[in-house]
Amino acid sequence: MRSEALLLYFTLLQFAGAGFPEDSEPISISHGNYTKQYPVFVGHKPGRNATQRHKLDIQLIVIMNRTLYVAARDHIYTIEMDTSHTEEIYFSKKLTWKSRQNDVDTCRMKGKHKDECHNFIKVLLKRNDDILFICGTNAFNPACRSYKMETLEYLDEEISGMARCPYDAKHANVALFADGKLYSATVTDFLAIDAVIYRSLGDNPTLRTVKHDSKWLKEPYFIQAVDYGDFIYFFYREIAVEYNSIGKVVFPRVAQVCKNDMGGSQRVLEKQWTSFLKARLNCSVPGDSHFYFNILQAVTDVIHINGHDVVLATFSTPYNSIPGSAVCAYDMTDIANVFTGRFKEQKSPDSTWTPVPDERVPKPRPGCCAGSASLERYVTSTDFPDDTLNFIKTHPLMDEAVPAIVNRPWFLRTMVRYRLTKIAVDTAAGPYHNHTVVFLGSEKGIVLKFLARIGNSGFLNDSLFLEEMDIYNPEKCNYDGVEDKRIVGMYLDKHSSSLYVAFSTCVIRVPFGRCERHGKCKKTCVASRDPYCVYLKEGGTCTQLEPGSRVAFEQDIEHGNTEGLGDCQNSFVALND
Repeated sequence: MRSEALLLYFTLLQFAGAGFPEDSEPISISHGNYTKQYPVFVGHKPGRNATQRHKLDIQLIVIMNRTLYVAARDHIYTIEMDTSHTEEIYFSKKLTWKSRQNDVDTCRMKGKHKDECHNFIKVLLKRNDDILFICGTNAFNPACRSYKMETLEYLDEEISGMARCPYDAKHANVALFADGKLYSATVTDFLAIDAVIYRSLGDNPTLRTVKHDSKWLKEPYFIQAVDYGDFIYFFYREIAVEYNSIGKVVFPRVAQVCKNDMGGSQRVLEKQWTSFLKARLNCSVPGDSHFYFNILQAVTDVIHINGHDVVLATFSTPYNSIPGSAVCAYDMTDIANVFTGRFKEQKSPDSTWTPVPDERVPKPRPGCCAGSASLERYVTSTDFPDDTLNFIKTHPLMDEAVPAIVNRPWFLRTMVRYRLTKIAVDTAAGPYHNHTVVFLGSEKGIVLKFLARIGNSGFLNDSLFLEEMDIYNPEKCNYDGVEDKRIVGMYLDKHSSSLYVAFSTCVIRVPFGRCERHGKCKKTCVASRDPYCVYLKEGGTCTQLEPGSRVAFEQDIEHGNTEGLGDCQNSFVALND
């Protein structure tokens, strides 16, 4: 065991002695011998010989207009979600976009393996009601195209994918359209040296982060981008320049840019962001010395819970240490407030980073949006004075970190064999749509389901571990004898009460609940505390209610009280098959 792993192990032991939260156990467990019944997509169309397969290399999945889009290597598949699928899921349309032979030859000539010199689809966005915007790695020569959403018909010429799509399928990237403009975060070069947060298309000028400046970005791994209010927020992890004296320490970050940013003057920050600010995300277990989860893995879109706009994020321990994961929640108000706080700076290359005194911050305040309430006299960012622009160029980092709601993780898994890497949230679960259920995907094909609970303060403050499911189906998903259990994407479909889980080789549709396993046993049905499962008064069975159903049922999510409900022979054992 490596020294880092030993250090983490003894640290956890120390925290355990000081009240470190213990892992909770799931109320129920579903092993692979039960979940293997769920429908699987492996690239077939109806009637095709099931023995014929090619390597999918799925990159992402998206649901739009009751259609599931599966973005893979050289292909995009569409699956009509209202079509009945029992044992296998079939595609209805397939878009093929392969790299031209000269791009493949150039890719091979530059030393890349033939399996890398394909067109891996890394961006799939709805540009408007009729058009899909799609970008692929294109044999290390990224390109973007527009297609008609209804027919997948190619609409116009290719444009460069540089700064919009990575060169390498292994590189992370994010992209979204907001107000007709494309915001993307990726790398702009073959060697992946120049990382960028970029705005293009639309009417406004093209903007980017300052090139090769480690204070702005240092080896970032982009996770998510969200459109919220006047800003686009980018979530990522990167090497922390403020801790470079002790080696490569990775910190989770959130950065913001103003949507109306027009760049700086011809003297300073021309065609570059004038509003780029970044801050650390704090996901830690409090104590005499905080235990931090620093490897940001996934972030939700902004969701609305009990009057608050929040994002949920999964974090893990470093990959060279014992696996551990946490889920933290962040209020968007707290994120916005951090960017109104103190800036951080390093006065000399060898000095520690310290807060910038308020009197040294120029006016108008760097990082604010032109035309906002405090900056009405500045109609556009190109009008900002040089002092403001020079300051933001050298001071993009905030001093304070964004605190997690209730200042601690919402959910913890430590000392287990897998890390949690994906997240999907249902904020309207249950017959009355008044519960929040969170699904967490792992690198080992395991999906966890837990109930988010609200404290007296109205904030998220607790979780109930409902279920652990081994989803990966080796019989159908293994390709050429290779088993890849990493979950690459998860998407909720409320219409069918299903979770679509994507691996590199397959997509599996998983019902929200496994209510049928309780059969007619009222006790275990109620004890499951699963918002998706109810015990029907008429018929006496445990079932997953269809959306909009109006039938009499019993359920006890808050307490799972089974007093007086009798016993059911072998019923709970069955839940852990």
